[in-house]
Amino acid sequence: MSGRIAFGFMKGSLTQKLKSMAVPIANRRRYCSSSASDTATSKPNLPPSSRMGRLLTGTVIGLVGGAYASTMDEATFSGWLFSATKIANPLFALLDPEVAHRLAISAAARGLVPKEKRPDQEILGLEVWGRRFSNPIGLSAGFDKNGEAVEGLLGLGFGFVEVGSVTPLPQEGNPKPRMFRLRDQGAIINRCGFNGDGIAVVAKRLEAQHELKHGGKMGPGILGVNIGKNKTSEDAAADYVQGVHSLSQYADYLVINVSSPNTPGLRQLQGRNQLKDLVQKVKAARDEMQWGKEGPPPLLVKIAPDLSKQDLEDIAAVALDLSLDGLIISNTTISRPEVVQINPMSKESGGLSGKPLFSLSNDILKDMYILTKGKIPLIGCGGVSSGEDAYKKIRAGATLVQLYSAFAYGGPALIPQIKEELAHCLKRDGFKSVYEAVGVDCRIAFRFVKECLTQKLKSMAAPIATRRHFTSSSSTSAAKPNLPHSSRKGRLLTGSTIGLVIAGGAYASTVDEATFGYLILITLGMGFL
Repeated sequence: MSGRIAFGFMKGSLTQKLKSMAVPIANRRRYCSSSASDTATSKPNLPPSSRMGRLLTGTVIGLVGGAYASTMDEATFSGWLFSATKIANPLFALLDPEVAHRLAISAAARGLVPKEKRPDQEILGLEVWGRRFSNPIGLSAGFDKNGEAVEGLLGLGFGFVEVGSVTPLPQEGNPKPRMFRLRDQGAIINRCGFNGDGIAVVAKRLEAQHELKHGGKMGPGILGVNIGKNKTSEDAAADYVQGVHSLSQYADYLVINVSSPNTPGLRQLQGRNQLKDLVQKVKAARDEMQWGKEGPPPLLVKIAPDLSKQDLEDIAAVALDLSLDGLIISNTTISRPEVVQINPMSKESGGLSGKPLFSLSNDILKDMYILTKGKIPLIGCGGVSSGEDAYKKIRAGATLVQLYSAFAYGGPALIPQIKEELAHCLKRDGFKSVYEAVGVDCRIAFRFVKECLTQKLKSMAAPIATRRHFTSSSSTSAAKPNLPHSSRKGRLLTGSTIGLVIAGGAYASTVDEATFGYLILITLGMGFL
């Protein structure tokens, strides 16, 4: 009932605003004479027909606009508001990137953004970690660093919103300017450096939002909390543990950020031993807390796209060994793809996000899906600007998808557009849910390689005796070739190899597709095929 009242109030306010537009322009601006004794007010020198035309035009706009708004249902009105936000995009583009970002956060925090009233399509819904997501499209960390606008951002229609990175102590971050637009490439470079209000302030905000949500005064939506370390901290693990103790009770999932390129030494925590030690300490801190029936929030790690194959293998091993709940792939890149090098801004230091990151992050995503054998939910992040992009992330192995740069450029109207396009892609290719499409590109590749290898193994298994027959002139005895010792030794090695290949093929036929793909990668690396 309160929602209908609010909606009615909004329509009424809009109607009044539209009607107020009908006030003649002559009444908005007065021209006073310089003489104090002159009591007459001069008006613009407009012919009567022009003034009458303005009056009639304003009146028509007010009446028609007000009447139209009063006839809309909530869903239609919501869609109209999202479309109307496109008007603001060129205005934001004129502002400094960080100023524009600050204004966007303030608007969302104060409810000055449209609220999605249209339900998500059923095909987009999914359950991950025992939590229900209305759709797989989320807002990545870095946009709402301090948890100021969670309710407003979720109201835009995101399936989940991730705040942070949050550090124990407040810090200013790196010197300004530190955000740069590469508009022609649809990219952003930032070197902010974990600027934020600190755990104590953010915890109070999240606590208030937590109470609203559980009191039924806030709409549904999943909240992720991304935690980091202070720039001057000498004990990184202690910083992350403090984040867990202070913020995890408000989070639907937690993220350990070890991949920002703008905090010195942070990416070194992605090394196998360092990451293993850090994850063990953070998990222990989380598990020692008191939890209700839902249990502790899932724990994820966010990794960089600038990693070697060995780094990826090490991270995958740690994730599987320590039963991590998920990985976010990926953070910004310090590389500069050729497509951005023509832009003078590309020479700025910092992490690159946006469209140029899409291909690189997708390659890492596919690798990690294979290395983790499809057993760990992955969040695909990097370069998503359309529903088709989100769909490609899902096919590459992502269960959920995040965006940032495209949202900064496209504004709220981009969110329903991406969801609609994603639903279309799923239906077009015959999928009934997001789950069915997760990792499908990797699985298709597995099946193709598996079939090729199976055929090759079968052809190699044909007995050598059937290829070459040695018959004697006598019908009762068969002459054997007079082979030297080295040739007999070669036959022995060949036979042994064939036996191993057959055994390997038999084993391969028993494993799942993800494990088989991992075996193929190892085999290819050894130069066997």
